[in-house]
Amino acid sequence: MEYLSTRGGSEPVSSAVAIKTGLAPDGGLFVPEFLPEIDLTEAAAAAAQGYRELAGLILRPFLSDYSDGELGGVIEKAYGGNFDTPEIAPVHLTGEKMGFLELWHGPTCAFKDLALQALPHLLKTAVAKTGDRSEIVILVATSGDTGKAALEGFRDLPGTRVIVFFPDQGVSKIQERQMTTQEGANTHVVAVEGDFDKAQAGVKRLFADEELKTAMHRQGMAFSSANSINWGRLVPQIVYYFWSWFEGREKGLFAEGEEVNIVVPTGNFGNILAAYYAKQMGLPVHRLVCASNKNNVLTDFINTGFYDRRRQLYRTISPSMDILVSSNLERLLFELVDRDPAAVRGFMGRLQEEGCYQLGAEAHARLQEEFWGGFGNDEEAMATIGDVYEKYGYLIDTHTAVGVKVCRDYREETGDQRPAIIAATASPFKFTRSVVQAVMGEESCRGKDDFALLEALSAFTGEEIPAALRGLREKPVRHRLKTSPEGMKEVTGQILGIN
Repeated sequence: MEYLSTRGGSEPVSSAVAIKTGLAPDGGLFVPEFLPEIDLTEAAAAAAQGYRELAGLILRPFLSDYSDGELGGVIEKAYGGNFDTPEIAPVHLTGEKMGFLELWHGPTCAFKDLALQALPHLLKTAVAKTGDRSEIVILVATSGDTGKAALEGFRDLPGTRVIVFFPDQGVSKIQERQMTTQEGANTHVVAVEGDFDKAQAGVKRLFADEELKTAMHRQGMAFSSANSINWGRLVPQIVYYFWSWFEGREKGLFAEGEEVNIVVPTGNFGNILAAYYAKQMGLPVHRLVCASNKNNVLTDFINTGFYDRRRQLYRTISPSMDILVSSNLERLLFELVDRDPAAVRGFMGRLQEEGCYQLGAEAHARLQEEFWGGFGNDEEAMATIGDVYEKYGYLIDTHTAVGVKVCRDYREETGDQRPAIIAATASPFKFTRSVVQAVMGEESCRGKDDFALLEALSAFTGEEIPAALRGLREKPVRHRLKTSPEGMKEVTGQILGIN
């Protein structure tokens, strides 16, 4: 399996080179030359043995230059005792024909763990396979969860450093404390003034800065990425959608051969793109429901074919979705225009220069065949958290609540009552203030910080605080760097000692 750039300006490369490099040299994203077809009978047999066995089956065709021993080693290290359940990603059934794919049982309590426990080992193997002796510097822009998951995944991994940029005041207090208390001699965390889009744009500028890359090369360093622009970050996410289908069928959410809808709270488009790839590989999925918060640029895009980032970015109670430039959408565009890199270059050029672009009628029709878009605001998300807890005794976080709200809207508007798998993307304990207010009332929050509310939520619901969040307030803050978006290059140079 070789990998192509969405913008067509780079030669095909192996999976190891794509993973090591992160971003294609022409600024595009790497995509596989084809999507393999998965035999569901064979996959069911693998899933019956466990998550790791299924992961091996799904990942094997994408990573053909990795030996069986190398791939097996990656999977063994990625999905073991670092998750708090042997199922890795269990499916919890409630009423309304909904199954919640719980993606928060890893070491940082968010869905990013399912990929970022694997990526460091994929990357380390890739560097060795390509004979590269460079120290790999992982650059990450985070809207909340990717940063901590990357820091934890790469912590003290030989031959790597990781630098995480997060929007100052743009993540929850618990997310911020998870990052700023991170241990590891090779970890660095920097707050960026402004929103996530500014941090993400700044990271892309660093990748494209030839002066910086030349200075790094002289000191034996090279950039890579742990954001979902890196194929090695995205491909493990395909696995859990196959897993959820077999788990849902086993638990009676739907009958054998029945199609389901998959609902994904969406920001940077990587998580729902993995579901799209799973469908193209043979998973019986009818519709992919893209759930946005008040920053509903993707909802408008799906409905109109017009992508327009020229709008206000709102800070919401679901901060991981507070994004206006969804980087992984570029990979979907590549498929919608029959893999025409010239068309993709045109879209990305107009987005960069004008802040918007328009799909043609045929590409838009293809988009709507696969996706349905909706959104929910903070008040609707809060009401949904309370409603789901009251009806089913099941606690969901602010992002998952948007997914439930949009799933209900989809069913009402279309009449499609198929069973739904909803990606539960984070532990409700990561967003305690909103969740406590939704299930216990506003008075319960008065006079308490987010860390005291962890205890309050646990006492009220009887649910244990996840181990990764216990004692977080007492951990010493190790990272205090802050910069403007324009200062990201300078602070990166300071961290790496190349100024």
